[in-house]
Amino acid sequence: MRKILFIAAMGVFSFMAIHVSEAPFAKDASEWQYEVLSPWAEVDPIPPRGISPRVDTLAGKNIGLFVNMKRAAKPIRAYVDKKLKERFPDCQTSYFDAPSQKYLAENQEKYAAWAKEVDAVITMVGD
Repeated sequence: MRKILFIAAMGVFSFMAIHVSEAPFAKDASEWQYEVLSPWAEVDPIPPRGISPRVDTLAGKNIGLFVNMKRAAKPIRAYVDKKLKERFPDCQTSYFDAPSQKYLAENQEKYAAWAKEVDAVITMVGD
């Protein structure tokens, strides 16, 4: 019995595997049997929720400045903080640094508490 496995790219990151097996004593390809395997798992859908509403102004607000682990993120934060305070002198800023993905995963409660204290968050990605 002859078996062939095809992998076909569909979209950017999904793949489809097709398992082709020749029926016993098949004389030509018209007697082959195809089994299509889907890469998508059966999951419970997460109900969609809207994004948080935008603040109407940054004046008088507490703005969170989130920094990831990239080297340029902290200088970007310093520049954004300076420009925010020039444009909105009465706004306050609060920092949260995530030096690694592991740190963020281990400190989710600390991050959630910080996020509740601020009116809006600006994220610095130092790439």
